[in-house]
Amino acid sequence: MKALRILHFGAPDQLVLQDVDRPVVDKDHAMVEVRAAPINPSDVKNAAGLMSQTTLPRTPGRDFAGVVVDGPAEWLGKNVWGSGGQFGFTHDGSHAEYLQVPLGALTLKPATLDFVAAASVGVPFTIAWLGLIDYANARSGETVVVIGASGSVGQAVCQLARWRGCRVIGVVREAPSAAQAAAFDAWTLSDQHLPTHVRELTAGRGAEVVYDAVGGVLFAAALQCVAQRGRLVEISATGASEVTFNLRDFYHNETQLFGADSLKLGSPDTARLLDRLAPLFDDGTLLVPVVQRTVTLDEAIVAYQQVARGEGGRQVIVPVGG
Repeated sequence: MKALRILHFGAPDQLVLQDVDRPVVDKDHAMVEVRAAPINPSDVKNAAGLMSQTTLPRTPGRDFAGVVVDGPAEWLGKNVWGSGGQFGFTHDGSHAEYLQVPLGALTLKPATLDFVAAASVGVPFTIAWLGLIDYANARSGETVVVIGASGSVGQAVCQLARWRGCRVIGVVREAPSAAQAAAFDAWTLSDQHLPTHVRELTAGRGAEVVYDAVGGVLFAAALQCVAQRGRLVEISATGASEVTFNLRDFYHNETQLFGADSLKLGSPDTARLLDRLAPLFDDGTLLVPVVQRTVTLDEAIVAYQQVARGEGGRQVIVPVGG
């Protein structure tokens, strides 16, 4: 089969497309013919050597949607979707024609989503759910500030927050279009006035939940947006991995700080979470992230380069038939 391979860490142009043996299927695994697999920012970081757990050589790719072609009889021919913290890091991932998947990670793809759409759900919605619902426990009537609201994770958080009955304030780098703004109850820019604007939009209280999908350079501002006894969720460290804050202000405000890392979710854990999300896609409550482009495996290295530069939007590899 064809597979994208990390032989040496570095820039995306060091990735190679190789012919490799298909995965071996045993009593604990099935083989999925990959129909679609997005390129996530974490895949680019992985190729660059920024993920300490990765062993080489390795096929990258965390998320997938496809068809079971080998394994238990009851799963043969089934359309499945999935993700997992091991794929692409300690276990060969989905940027290939076939993927070995633990039996406990098999879960049916929502019937209303095609393969490209279904593959795009994994990382954005699992980390959104983990931080917003499992950790921060956002509740109906609360205000949720989403920093990085225009990104795929931010979009997922906004949708889940509205599903929970929350008021959503989107924080974006530039003024959104009317269609983008429809995802929020209010919005503001991620500039030096962010905490002031959030206080103005919340009658001075701040937000019960701040979900910061940017982190790093915006951590201090995010912390100032939190209401008393509110919760702050951090999932990234853009621009700065070390931050400082006033500890007295922190404990006087009785703030709760959560770190959320979807890489800690194995594929069976992710499958159970996707089972909870599936009905919300089937009934139209949730919409998938916008996909700007699909590419073949032959085009995947160029697509990786574009993602690394922040260009091209969300891109999805279509390995079979592409």
